[in-house]
Amino acid sequence: MANSNAQRRSSATFKRYIEHSEQSTYIEVPFQMPEQVEEIHVRYQVEAYGRESAAVIDLGVRDSVRVRGWSGGARQEFNIAQSQATPGYLPGALAPGEWAVLHNAYKVPEEGCTVTIDIEFMHKTPRWLKGDLHTHSVHSDGAYTLEENAAIMESLGCDFIAMTDHNTSSQNLAYPRETSVLMIPGTEFTTNFGHSNFLGAMSPMDDFRVTEMSDVHEKFRIARERGAKIVLNHTHCDHCPWEWDFEVDHDGVEVWNGPWDERNRRALSWWQEQLVKGKRLVAVGGSDVHRPGPYVKHAMPCVWVWSEEKTVERVLDGIVQGHVVITHAPDGPFANLQCGEFGIGDEVPFDQADQDVVVQLDGLRAGDLVRLYSERGFEEEIAAETDGERTLRFDAKERRFLRAEIWRYFQQVERTMMAALTNPIYFNTNVIVRD
Repeated sequence: MANSNAQRRSSATFKRYIEHSEQSTYIEVPFQMPEQVEEIHVRYQVEAYGRESAAVIDLGVRDSVRVRGWSGGARQEFNIAQSQATPGYLPGALAPGEWAVLHNAYKVPEEGCTVTIDIEFMHKTPRWLKGDLHTHSVHSDGAYTLEENAAIMESLGCDFIAMTDHNTSSQNLAYPRETSVLMIPGTEFTTNFGHSNFLGAMSPMDDFRVTEMSDVHEKFRIARERGAKIVLNHTHCDHCPWEWDFEVDHDGVEVWNGPWDERNRRALSWWQEQLVKGKRLVAVGGSDVHRPGPYVKHAMPCVWVWSEEKTVERVLDGIVQGHVVITHAPDGPFANLQCGEFGIGDEVPFDQADQDVVVQLDGLRAGDLVRLYSERGFEEEIAAETDGERTLRFDAKERRFLRAEIWRYFQQVERTMMAALTNPIYFNTNVIVRD
């Protein structure tokens, strides 16, 4: 679980000379789809010996079972991933085996032409993916269209977004296709006594109206049955806190909503109390952005998830497992905790729990404060003397968990605020925790 978001890639290039006699025929250029591919990008060019306009060669692709897409002469390139694809192409599993780029030799000059095909394979690579789990659009009370939300996230270099409009799922049926940003289905279950995000289900409920706690439990049960992961939002907000019972079925809590402020500090303190009690509750964040403004912006804060691949299922799995770091913005700073082969969200086995925890820090600025917390409370503070990276070691022997925070002075608001927050790494100490 190193601090890396690099993805392994490979490529292949094929050339196919098309004779004039092949005009009006369909041509296949076979290629092997490798194992464990997450996404492919195909691009082609036609060379007609100085007269490109004289050749018209259409484009498509098939897998081992069926044609997966066709764009004719409208496109020079396309992408296919498990969750998204260029319009005209079908997303889904990229099964290994023989595939083929398809061409229709619609118009071929007398001297023939050569097609050059470049294929890039993006392999499934465990890595840190970043995005925003709490945003709004014109499908509820937001000002942004779905396309605008996706474009902003793409410009920020983010990997995923959940558009969690209030009590509706219509946005999940209208997500834009022409974006590299992974669209996580989302709905903000909005009641008079608290809000929660249902993530990963296209339609997590049929009716949002509730009047008592038993109704809330029932909505959560239905959302679960439909595949949703559940996060309690801005639980300690001044205006819309979580006033229902906390003993509901949920996966995490939004301890950081929008710009860092007192309500987030209260949520953080409450979360720390839960950790001390032995509850392994995952902390997440979200911008809760609705419209353009000077302070509330997309991916501020930004949620980083250690994920096996860039799919909705794997990102949500990473969240449930606690493989989550929150930063004030997509450009960090970043903190990671490692104990041997175990990282954030993992439990270090009892026979390995006496190893030091390596705290890997990146994107620090001189003056940043790195703070470590365990079930004992505040453990240690280290001030960064220079910009850049730093590695620390902490003896976590006889600790049940360890987590890190980075605090930074922000000149814009003349305050020291949270800049990064990790979920804990846990240790099996064979200690029974009692409330």
